[in-house]
Amino acid sequence: MGIQRIESVTYTVHDLDTNVRFFTDFGLTPVSRDETRAVFETRIKQTLILDTTARPDLPPPVEDGPTLREIVWGADTPAELERLAKRAGADRQTPDGVLHTVDRTGFGVGLTLALSYEEEHEAPRAANKSGYVNRVNEELGSVGQVRPIRMCHVALNIPKEGREEAVAFYTDLLEFIPTDVVKPMGVFMRVEGDADQHNFLLCHRPDKAGVNHVSYEVNGFDDVIEGGNHMIERGWQEARKLGRHTVGSNVFRFVHAPCGGRVELAADMDRIDGSYGTRVHETTPPHHIWTLRTNRDRGEQ
Repeated sequence: MGIQRIESVTYTVHDLDTNVRFFTDFGLTPVSRDETRAVFETRIKQTLILDTTARPDLPPPVEDGPTLREIVWGADTPAELERLAKRAGADRQTPDGVLHTVDRTGFGVGLTLALSYEEEHEAPRAANKSGYVNRVNEELGSVGQVRPIRMCHVALNIPKEGREEAVAFYTDLLEFIPTDVVKPMGVFMRVEGDADQHNFLLCHRPDKAGVNHVSYEVNGFDDVIEGGNHMIERGWQEARKLGRHTVGSNVFRFVHAPCGGRVELAADMDRIDGSYGTRVHETTPPHHIWTLRTNRDRGEQ
């Protein structure tokens, strides 16, 4: 079948303590830590690697400051892994079994076997409305510490020049499926083994290379709100108001991350199948269906 999911992301960071505090507050599970490196996991065992070393084993960073250096994608079988690695020009293999190459923008790309895992299936919170009652004699409390289920997509910024070649690396060589091509902005793609409306975005609108954001799926609407509130209470800076995207339809909340770019809390993204095809937009759709508004947005008290 091909690529199934994101397996890991690696960042080069300056201040390891600050980054460890950020992702602990964010709800990822710590796995290991030493003087130069920390590793966290999502609930489905994807890994986030934070490293303060220069990492000469990876391509040079595409931007100054803390930034994302490599995304590793998981293939379903050894045969598919070998086939895709050859197509993408992987030129080395590390002891952990990851085959490495570099995309057309300069980001590191890794390929490995998708990890087999037992997914925790947590039911969404029961909701009530007239004529559709799911919760009786049961009050709701806080969701508590939000624990992201998975990295559901990564968004990277790329220069406008060469954007077609940058996209073709993923669609032609790694067989990502373009879902929404927004001509003035970028290309949304998904991998063969996932039904999310997108797992990857190459955004050329900023006309520069860099990390845009990594999105983490949480259990539901309340988790997006409470998870964002918790990060603000812990002193982190929100990057965008609570809202619901147009492309993908997911509820979102963004927080600036000390590792570079932003992290997104996401819930309720569209799921699609092969009949969705590729939708081409000559103009950019609105960024969101709605965002949270208050009277204070108009200067009222």
